[in-house]
Amino acid sequence: MKTVKVPARAPRPLTPADYLQKILNARVYDVAVETSLDKAKTLSRRLHNTVLLKREDQQPVFSFKLRGAYNKLANLTPEQLKKGVICASAGNHAQGVALGASKLGARAVIVMPTTTPQVKIEAVRALGGEVVLQGDSYSDAYAHAMTLQKKNGLTFVHPFDDPDVIAGQGTVAMEMLRQHQGPLDAVFVAIGGGGLIAGVAAYIKTVRPEVKVIGVQTQDSCAMMQSVKAGKRLMLPDVGLFSDGTAVKQVGEETFRLARKLVDGYITVDTDAVCAAIKDVFVDTRSIVEPAGALAVAAIKQYVAEHKTKGQTYAAILCGANMNFDRLRFVAERAEVGEAREALFAVTMPEERGSFRRFCEVVGQLPGGPHNVTEFNYRISDAKKAHVFVGLTTSAAGESSKIAANFKRNGFTTLDISHDDLAQEHLRHLVGGRSALAKDERLLRFTFPERPGALLKFLSLMQPNWNISLFHYRNQGADYARTLVGLQVPKSDDKAFKQFLATLGYAHVEETLNPAYQLFLQA
Repeated sequence: MKTVKVPARAPRPLTPADYLQKILNARVYDVAVETSLDKAKTLSRRLHNTVLLKREDQQPVFSFKLRGAYNKLANLTPEQLKKGVICASAGNHAQGVALGASKLGARAVIVMPTTTPQVKIEAVRALGGEVVLQGDSYSDAYAHAMTLQKKNGLTFVHPFDDPDVIAGQGTVAMEMLRQHQGPLDAVFVAIGGGGLIAGVAAYIKTVRPEVKVIGVQTQDSCAMMQSVKAGKRLMLPDVGLFSDGTAVKQVGEETFRLARKLVDGYITVDTDAVCAAIKDVFVDTRSIVEPAGALAVAAIKQYVAEHKTKGQTYAAILCGANMNFDRLRFVAERAEVGEAREALFAVTMPEERGSFRRFCEVVGQLPGGPHNVTEFNYRISDAKKAHVFVGLTTSAAGESSKIAANFKRNGFTTLDISHDDLAQEHLRHLVGGRSALAKDERLLRFTFPERPGALLKFLSLMQPNWNISLFHYRNQGADYARTLVGLQVPKSDDKAFKQFLATLGYAHVEETLNPAYQLFLQA
């Protein structure tokens, strides 16, 4: 009798009920901890809504990724564990796989791009991972990992597109609903490849379908949102790297299938909003999350502003805290603009004595004030007009355009550059240079007290025939501001100048003989 070979049927797609069972049985707590769900008291008060923070930054590797990675490893056969596992990652997933494999006594090969910061490489090695550096991007590392997998018989642990990984991430939602029994209107979830939101949505929509699940992505890395809109998975040509934890060009097949069916909506946020959210989290928790970890908080703020909600309860998953320390200065500067607490302007004023003081007086009379000067960058360059870079405090979004219009009415040509990346990242540090007009210039570093009238006192005590040829001031949020001033003082006025400094009483250091000043700025 002839045997007819029947083609194998494709496995049935897992339903949300299937995922509920997998989440309830997920093995994550051998290595992961149940993280707290904390109320962000300051942010809640400011937004007039209750904001809850799911603290995945408290995990041993400072990220939720440990959950999914370990659940995948725990479901492998003894034979697979004996041969070892492999993954491609430059961040949190790598640490999760390394720690999970170490717990289970398995070999873990972690392929990372050669561009990976040394601190992350050392973190993976400290957890027992064998680091292999290959290529300049994640794609290069992934391709090399697949080659090593086949060559050495290793099991590949995908960072997001795997049912066991998704189920492990879903335990975040399981904990949240157990920890918060009261009203919950929406949960906001950052999206990279989609593993976290797929697991969270599968659990919430099965247990409490009335709770909205909102996906959050950055404007320059929104592969999931674009794919859902198109009805198919899209490959982005490029992704932004500020939120490196969510910088994924193409989401997973399974994560796309689940998100398309279960997620209620999507929000995109910009870099300034993310920086402001990092600050918000710090104010309430004294913890610093990475950009991806702050996406959900940024989205809640945007959602409340757009929908004018009050008295609602929202939860944000702080999905990671592996922040590169050298980014903090950038975050601090951009947070002010992201919070709509600082506006930046390029102001043109006549190059004549008293114009700076008149400008300061206009600032003091602006409606909706007080608007304090946060930055003032100026270098003499033209005999008739001066271009200055100015920062002012604001109290609400939309004020910058009104301030610019007021400057124009007072005779100062003004350009609003509050949301100009070039200006914020580069031009503010490049205002200056040598000037043939800076004759008899003396350069001094002052420590200005941060109190009303400190700058006007300085300007009032100056002799009328002295000219300010350079001025750089930046408010750093302390009691004193460090200010660099160039003053054109004739040599015959040395005695009067010393008397001016003594009367002023501000701490100062003269830098006229500083070699760096002589090299880059001195006429």
